[in-house]
Amino acid sequence: MVFFISNLELTLRGRTYIEPASEHAALASGADLDLALDHLARRADCRALGVIGALADQPPEASRLAALAGRRVLLADSDRGRVLDYAAQVRLAGAEVEWLVSSNPTPEEVSAWALPVVAVILAAGAGTRMGSNKLLLDLGGEPLVTHVVRAALEGGCDHALVVHSDPEVAAAVRSRALTVHNPDAASGQASSLRAGLKAAPADAAGALIMLGDQPLVGERSVRVLLQAWRREGAPPALAATYGGPERWLPPVLVERELWPDLIELSGDAGARQLFQRRPELLGTIPVGGGAQDVDTPADYRRLLRIFSKEGGPGSKGQ
Repeated sequence: MVFFISNLELTLRGRTYIEPASEHAALASGADLDLALDHLARRADCRALGVIGALADQPPEASRLAALAGRRVLLADSDRGRVLDYAAQVRLAGAEVEWLVSSNPTPEEVSAWALPVVAVILAAGAGTRMGSNKLLLDLGGEPLVTHVVRAALEGGCDHALVVHSDPEVAAAVRSRALTVHNPDAASGQASSLRAGLKAAPADAAGALIMLGDQPLVGERSVRVLLQAWRREGAPPALAATYGGPERWLPPVLVERELWPDLIELSGDAGARQLFQRRPELLGTIPVGGGAQDVDTPADYRRLLRIFSKEGGPGSKGQ
């Protein structure tokens, strides 16, 4: 949820002008910065503050900025020198700061900051039909699973978290992603989903659930999902479709409020169990490319042909 302290012309999911009762981010104009700082002083559960335009020439005193400590802050103003001066003072106050040199940032720019998304990549399957762990098969000079991690991060996810049962999978992605070991992987996909969500960063507003064996899902597909889900009025969960609205497959983006329902699941169907019971929670959006799993040697040979062609999916993907 995003609490608008000021009347800003920004349409993004979870927008409210009524002070929320639960954890939230806040947005204010520079003219209302004092109001915003008072709000932070009262509300420990306000995890982030965005200040959009109309910054005064001088930042408030350090004693006032102390309310920002431990929080994420976004500063947006058309005066580059002024925004950098504010950023320096905000950092000294103990906050994590980002800035935009614009007094009128787009809704996409602000929502990407206000609504962080973690990619939860399910990569704990053994893949025995391939003769070895399929996630470590070479594809374009690197392990297959790393293509999924790259798509998540370059597509706009703030973090990538890989749930694994094989230490070699963890080693393959460790420099790019957080890793979580799932000792109960044999019980089914739901156990990996549970492990990933429990390990997700506290400030994540949503989780993009991806499969580690879908290297054809590229960064463009991820970006389309994130942008659509962050818009005002978007459904609680949003999935990609391929070849028709009835055919949805991972990745699927799920808001944090639904995570407790996902954590309670069991078996091998994962998030699909929830949306089969409650289809009204799920929206779909068509994306390019494909999402076929790599389950057999024939699947792997087909992927090798795709990646050997000039201009194949590579890091940009579909």
